[in-house]
Amino acid sequence: MNKENNKYQNQSLFSITWPLFIEISLHMSMGIIATLILSGYSDDAVAGVGVANQIINIFILVFNVTAIGATILIGQNLGAQKLNEAQRLARSAIGVNFWVGIVMTLVVIAFSGVFLKLYGLSGEIYDFAYTYLTITGLSLFLEAISLALSAVLRSYGHTKETMMVTVLMNVISITGFFIAIKGWFGLPVTGVMGVSYSIIVARIFIIIALFYFVFKKLNLRLYFKDVLVINKSDVKGLLSIGVPSAGENLSYQFSQVAITGFIAFIGDETLTARMYILNISMLCFLFTIAIAQGTQLLIARYIGARQYDRALKRGLKTLKIAMAVSTIVSLAIALIGEPILTVFTKDPVIIAVALPVLWAIVFIEPGRAMNIVLMGSLKSVGDVRFPVVIGIICMWGVAVLFSYIFGITLGMGLLGVWLAQGLDEWIRGLFALKRWISGSWSKKNLLKQAS
Repeated sequence: MNKENNKYQNQSLFSITWPLFIEISLHMSMGIIATLILSGYSDDAVAGVGVANQIINIFILVFNVTAIGATILIGQNLGAQKLNEAQRLARSAIGVNFWVGIVMTLVVIAFSGVFLKLYGLSGEIYDFAYTYLTITGLSLFLEAISLALSAVLRSYGHTKETMMVTVLMNVISITGFFIAIKGWFGLPVTGVMGVSYSIIVARIFIIIALFYFVFKKLNLRLYFKDVLVINKSDVKGLLSIGVPSAGENLSYQFSQVAITGFIAFIGDETLTARMYILNISMLCFLFTIAIAQGTQLLIARYIGARQYDRALKRGLKTLKIAMAVSTIVSLAIALIGEPILTVFTKDPVIIAVALPVLWAIVFIEPGRAMNIVLMGSLKSVGDVRFPVVIGIICMWGVAVLFSYIFGITLGMGLLGVWLAQGLDEWIRGLFALKRWISGSWSKKNLLKQAS
């Protein structure tokens, strides 16, 4: 037992983070590659699929409620040497996400058109968005299960395995994209419809691979009864952590819906430019997300073992690294912004709209790094309500409000929207820094609350 405990407490940040970095890189490159392939097909397809993905991301965040709770609670139980409780929580998380995934799939299928009308889309952009949303929505329950399985594997430190699954997903999806858009192997060009079906095929293979790794690496046997009979105390514990933790991300996605509506009002070129910039900006905070997730896993274990000072120092050290790297990467991208944009589009109007925004990102990224690292660390220690309260206030009171003021009222367009979002990131990041340094979170005891 002590040997197991040492293994979980003393695993290095690097050993956890490098597979996460590759995995997240592959996830993000997937979006960039899909955008590049679609841009050769139609700029309207890029905009339509981009909006549809925003809606899908909202449902994925619902699935993450359980995944976040599982990551934190399993990690703390491992740190506290409670290995049987950790396995029971893993089963419960998978069971909960199975049923939530079924319900969300039915909701998307029934209300796709209603969701898209909230964005004010029309013409071909609406048609592409509707096609993508209705088809990929059929497999949302698979995404729910895969998120739970991935969270369980990461909690135990098996980040290499989740990375391998992501490689499999990318190979299948990208091959499907090229078949759908370029007509590889002599097959007909099916456009957005073909892209959507390739995502479903990829999700099926992902589920099979994740079940295999959970059984092989964790020796965790899953039975059908785990779906039918779920431990009520586990569900309560998972939701008590996951709901407020995911609440911050849900608020962010809904605020993006409002902001996207502002941008759509400005014009189709501005909306398309935003989709390209979103893909490019992912490169700036890619490292931050990876190191923040690795830190979150370690801090959960430290808290389970009551090593509070170790947790505090780990969070601050990660913060310094993330802020430095994100600043350097965003500056490099801004300096070569035009060549990067021409890879996505040749439209001079879209490029002219996007270029100033790339320089605004240099200002935004250090604040975003502070926000991502420290809010994630606060969730790991059990301070789960603070991030969502600050998040909701700042996202709507700063990001949405000032996006309208800067972008619409003052006529700054997309640049104004990005500056408003940067202001939001910095304010939330500074609140998180003050909270983390204060150490007030050390009074939390998630394991006691969950039991």
